[in-house]
Amino acid sequence: MQAYEAGQRHFGENRVQEMVVKHAEMPKDIFWHLIGHLQRNKVGEIAPFVHLIHGIDSERLLLEVDKQAALNHRIIDVLLQFHIATEETKFGFELEEAENMLASEQIKRLANVRIVGVMGMASYTNNALQVRQEFRKLKGIYDSLKQHYFLNQSHFSTLSMGMSGDYALAVEEGSTMIRVGSAIFGQRDYH
Repeated sequence: MQAYEAGQRHFGENRVQEMVVKHAEMPKDIFWHLIGHLQRNKVGEIAPFVHLIHGIDSERLLLEVDKQAALNHRIIDVLLQFHIATEETKFGFELEEAENMLASEQIKRLANVRIVGVMGMASYTNNALQVRQEFRKLKGIYDSLKQHYFLNQSHFSTLSMGMSGDYALAVEEGSTMIRVGSAIFGQRDYH
């Protein structure tokens, strides 16, 4: 509430249940961003109100978001998540996989999702050169998708990369959206 009272209106949450609770308790002019990994069976819980889903990491998830958005008479904005880090635990598309999906007629016909950009998370490392290279890779993916699939679509404008520990590098490499929750609110206690 302190951040809200200071004028903040965009809030990210990485767990569906916490987002649902906070949405119910907080003022209704907040734009909620789901920034964590999203399971298909949880999409219906946030479809009535979510502003932006950051982590679309599979075609099946994109189809489910479209389905749930239609049931709620909405168009939901989403970001395609790309795997740019060296860690295997990170989620996301590879470029060829995303291109095949975007070229499919089924995806072209989706009416209740709007792909507004891409996101990715760099490796958790102190190696600034490696992080910079991963951000450059994502910028290249963004540029390629814009050129080949979203050229005349002004809504495709979000390059979401950079978190509390690496946002300065991300901005230098072209990020238009950063996720800096722990820098503002401190580290999360999940217990």
